[in-house]
Amino acid sequence: MSTPQPPMPQTPAPAWQAAPGAAYPHPGAGYPASGPADSGYTSPIPVVRTHLGHAIASEWTKIKSVRSTMWTLGVFVLLVVGIGLLTGLVVSSSDADMGGESPLSLGFFGLLLGGMCVITLGVLTTASEYGTGMIRTTMVACPSRTRVLAAKAIVFFLVAFTVTLVSAALVGFLHVAMLEGQGAKDPSGGEWLKGTVGVSLYLALLGMLSLAVGSIIRHSAGAITIMIGAVLAPLVIALFMFSSSLQDVQQALFEYSIPNQMSIFYANSLSESGPSGWDPLWIMLGCTVVALGGAFALLEKRDV
Repeated sequence: MSTPQPPMPQTPAPAWQAAPGAAYPHPGAGYPASGPADSGYTSPIPVVRTHLGHAIASEWTKIKSVRSTMWTLGVFVLLVVGIGLLTGLVVSSSDADMGGESPLSLGFFGLLLGGMCVITLGVLTTASEYGTGMIRTTMVACPSRTRVLAAKAIVFFLVAFTVTLVSAALVGFLHVAMLEGQGAKDPSGGEWLKGTVGVSLYLALLGMLSLAVGSIIRHSAGAITIMIGAVLAPLVIALFMFSSSLQDVQQALFEYSIPNQMSIFYANSLSESGPSGWDPLWIMLGCTVVALGGAFALLEKRDV
């Protein structure tokens, strides 16, 4: 006959553990010194309060690590510098008299074509994440949607402005050196400011407008098509308005078309009326602010 085994001794439950059926302690009550809180483990990951600077650092990592940025900016520099240098070589080799015009105006053609690259990069900065689904990861990492869009806009603006400024200034110095003895006038300080900083700010804002449209449309091809149409359509439509009754409309399309507004920074306008001086910059700034406002509002209301 087997001998019954004595019952196993039971360790009393710690004071911090709730009894069966009892309510849990209120949040924040914590554990006593003898509980798990006294285990001595410290997480190696610092817990900090996130801010806009973290979102900017994240977007900077994204924009510098994707191939689309390198391709679009590379083609932009190639167009601006290449076409600018080619134009300068053609004018200097033809022995043509510049007639007292500023040599900086020859950089307009390269910047006009290069603007398409800025538009493309602006759209891809926001719309490409919706196409790949990466936007969900971005929003999980940073639930503040306005902070994400603000960080994208800041990083893109700084990149676009810096690259455009360096390219425009380089082309300007090349043209001044190449056309020095062909009747070209020496650009004044104001002309240098408008032909480099002014046009760079304008193109960077045009890119930010594209970024906002990309956030609203959420489709890369569609947003790029809309922006290219906005750049080229007014001028093309105006060229085919032959009726005298549409003369006022034709004039307005000429004056406020983006190519004409860019040419104003080089004192070459398609019309004697309309925007002048720094007016194109304020017009583009207003359009960009309105578009970004709509993008921020829609981002808060729609699912990702």
